[in-house]
Amino acid sequence: MPLALLALAIGAFGIGTTEFVIMGLLPEVAGTFDVTIPMAGYLVTGYALGVVLGAPLMTVLGTRISRKRMLMLLMGFFIVGNVLSAVAPVFGLMLAGRIVASLAHGAFFGIGSVVAADLVAPEKKAGAIAMMFTGLTVANVIGVPLGTLVGQQIGWRTTFFLVAALGVVGLLGVAKLVPDMPKAEGVRLRHEIAAFRNVQVLLAMAMTVLGFGGVFAAITYITPMMTHVTGYADGSVTWLLVLFGLGMVVGNLIGGRFADRALMPMLYVSLSGLATVLALFTLTAHDKTASAVTVFLIGALGFATVPPLQKRVLDQAAGAPTLASAVNIGAFNLGNALSAWLGGLVIAAGLGYTAPNWVGAALAASAVVLAVVSSALERRTRTGSRIVTGAAPEPVRATAAHH
Repeated sequence: MPLALLALAIGAFGIGTTEFVIMGLLPEVAGTFDVTIPMAGYLVTGYALGVVLGAPLMTVLGTRISRKRMLMLLMGFFIVGNVLSAVAPVFGLMLAGRIVASLAHGAFFGIGSVVAADLVAPEKKAGAIAMMFTGLTVANVIGVPLGTLVGQQIGWRTTFFLVAALGVVGLLGVAKLVPDMPKAEGVRLRHEIAAFRNVQVLLAMAMTVLGFGGVFAAITYITPMMTHVTGYADGSVTWLLVLFGLGMVVGNLIGGRFADRALMPMLYVSLSGLATVLALFTLTAHDKTASAVTVFLIGALGFATVPPLQKRVLDQAAGAPTLASAVNIGAFNLGNALSAWLGGLVIAAGLGYTAPNWVGAALAASAVVLAVVSSALERRTRTGSRIVTGAAPEPVRATAAHH
């Protein structure tokens, strides 16, 4: 694996840290600005919406410059946003800083996925994408707990200054290590947008929303579930989240490894396993050991879907993959927001703190159905092309997922 992937992983580490560390620092931030916890929660919501909207916007704006320069520009946005958050004298300015930082998120992972895939041989593309996403998963194991600890002990502003410093390291890494690859000739914005007319691209994105949404339906409400149902102390939740992060690291590497060998079977196994484990969580949540194992498995199975889904989108949007890749990152965040909302609805309906697990299981099971539909359409397209040509056909766009 080329060293350029390390630079992308460092950038991903910084982005992953800033996205999730705020959740552990909401009380401190709320106290500083004298706002309520729900009001401080807009720092989470605003960031997520910034990712969803910023991914296509920043990618479209970057179509006229090289991918390397765009990655450097995005890290610049990330640094400015985090410094703005660190020095903000009022809450509104901190929210603005969060949104500026979020604009880098989707496009960085989207363009970074394309760059990572282009750096290696075709049979190693998913592994290269997974290597970049390792930065995001390791952030949940190291960056977020450390950032939370620093924020609680020294001050949350220090945490955001340190995250901005990570962005500087990522920017220098991209500048030094990522090759200045020429833009694909003849690819215009209309070609990028045309990729969304491919039903396979849309199906892959829908699988992203539902599959990863299943993960966050449960994890969003892990604190009340583990403290009220399982009986863990409040302080134990941090280590449960580290366990979840370790699962993400393992799942991401396994997903990248096997997606290069058998992409759709990898999705069947990971999504079916995720739906099953989420359904079982309603039972295992009543036991400390079993719930800890389940949290790890949710992280592992959930993130095992990320490299294959991202590669699926890249393959199906072959020729103009950058915008589709970035929008798919937004789809992960859309899944997070949707599942958190649905999980809140079932809790508010009085169904208990384990009810979001059923929501997650249903979302993941729906993603399995879409995976089956996607494969069936692909087989039909392949068969149809053989009937039309009557000879060894040109491989059609929809079959590009198999290398």
